[in-house]
Amino acid sequence: MTNFKVPVWGYWIMGIGLLAFLALLVIYIRKNRGFKRPIFASPYVLWLVVFTVIPCLLVAYFSFTDPAGNFTLDNFKNFWDSSYNARKAMNQEELQMYLDMGLTLEDLGMARNSINIDTLVFSLWMAFLCTAFCLLLGYPAAHIMADREFRLGSTLVILFIVPMWMNFLLRTIAMMSLMEDYGLINTVLEWLGFGQQKLLNNVTAVQVGMVYNFLPFMVFPIYNVLNKMDYKLSEAAMDLGCNKWKTFYKVTLPLSLPGVVSGITMVFMPAVTTFYISRLLGGGKVQLFGDLIEAKFLSTSLNEWNVGSALSLVMMILILVSLGLLRKVDPEGEGGGIV
Repeated sequence: MTNFKVPVWGYWIMGIGLLAFLALLVIYIRKNRGFKRPIFASPYVLWLVVFTVIPCLLVAYFSFTDPAGNFTLDNFKNFWDSSYNARKAMNQEELQMYLDMGLTLEDLGMARNSINIDTLVFSLWMAFLCTAFCLLLGYPAAHIMADREFRLGSTLVILFIVPMWMNFLLRTIAMMSLMEDYGLINTVLEWLGFGQQKLLNNVTAVQVGMVYNFLPFMVFPIYNVLNKMDYKLSEAAMDLGCNKWKTFYKVTLPLSLPGVVSGITMVFMPAVTTFYISRLLGGGKVQLFGDLIEAKFLSTSLNEWNVGSALSLVMMILILVSLGLLRKVDPEGEGGGIV
């Protein structure tokens, strides 16, 4: 096992940072003659800057630089054409020699390769399906739990919360044990006479695992909005002649849209970037965009780290667009709560 040691300059940086934080704290106390409420948020702000803002800036820096630190857009060109770096690395005279011999870029394995774009499109499609299934399953569940006449609503809320206390990885492994060849699901299918089915190592298994893991993130924002809704509005609509379906369409559904948008955002973006579900339930046969980014950063080639940063930056832009949409539709964050 390799022992990692913090370099001397690392201790200096941590010490200077701690002293600077303490100095700012003393200055704040002296200036305001004691503590005020915002000071208690300073540890969180410090944590946010160190572990969120700085890493994002580093990703942006590596996206626009090469291993030598020079500015370049080649990383984004490689995103569009995954063979770009390979063609650039080959000597142009040598490449021309092969072309003069009658060989093509396809023969040399250097033709435009759209694996990055294809993987992103496939991940978006998988995330779209996951979000659609979560919405179809989650909205009725949230509506039932928020119904005041349904006495078991609070019990269902607890049943949805309890699995979230378990580690994400453990939940996925548990799902894998249920779907394996001799797991519980196949045992029941054989008992019913359907025979053993191949449930793991395919796209369907990955989709089922994604829906299972992300379903609570769709249910609770919708439940949060429906639970806060004034039921007198529904009663008023029914008093004015609306039946239950028309009341739902005219009153309940429009008022629950902030929760729906919040749930879609909270499911779609993690589904696009997920990678461990596809590894366990897909058996390495299903590659999502998160798997592609992970492979870039685990590569021994330093140049791949810059390409991986560019791919990560693309995902960050998608996340920002998604958050901007959420902010526009739900400016007060009514559907942002979990409970």
